[in-house]
Amino acid sequence: MAQLGIALIAGLGNPGRRYAATRHNAGFQFLERLQAASSLTLASEKRFNAELGGITRNGRTVRVMTPATFMNLSGRAVAPLAAFYRIPPPHILVVHDELDLAPGSARLKRGGGHGGHNGLRDIIDRLGSGDFMRLRIGIGHPGPGAKCAVSSYVLGQPDAGDRALIDRAIGAALEVLDEVIDGHFDAAMKRLHTALPPRGRE
Repeated sequence: MAQLGIALIAGLGNPGRRYAATRHNAGFQFLERLQAASSLTLASEKRFNAELGGITRNGRTVRVMTPATFMNLSGRAVAPLAAFYRIPPPHILVVHDELDLAPGSARLKRGGGHGGHNGLRDIIDRLGSGDFMRLRIGIGHPGPGAKCAVSSYVLGQPDAGDRALIDRAIGAALEVLDEVIDGHFDAAMKRLHTALPPRGRE
């Protein structure tokens, strides 16, 4: 049975060429792949602090955005846009990097907390709810240590092997995107999680 469909897809990352290939920009990288495979184009919308476009699925438009803010201010883009178009949190899909999943993993999730992810933290704070859908792209974890180690890790570029694994996970996630948009979330989750067996801490 169909669940609530998706009306807004937000891919998270940091703007600028310096960050384009970093682990933290997995959400941006997902949307770049979507652009390459569809008619999607993104254009600057200063009133929303975002790059904004749309795709048509089954006769309806799904808005697609990347915040033009830095990661820890992602909510400044997502919340005003959602409010303007009257899109409640359950109809939003946020695509982001996930430290607790190994490269080569991607997982769909309904709601939850921010798990230490500053982009999610700001979105939850500004939406006033964490009840949105998430597509978590695994980037792996640098291991136990100081917070600065995690910061430098997510802002660094993966090696060639991990890059290939992340790209594979993004490709598998794109394969189930139409099901997610249509609200067939459980079916999409099962297909994605079967295609990409667990490689890290869930």
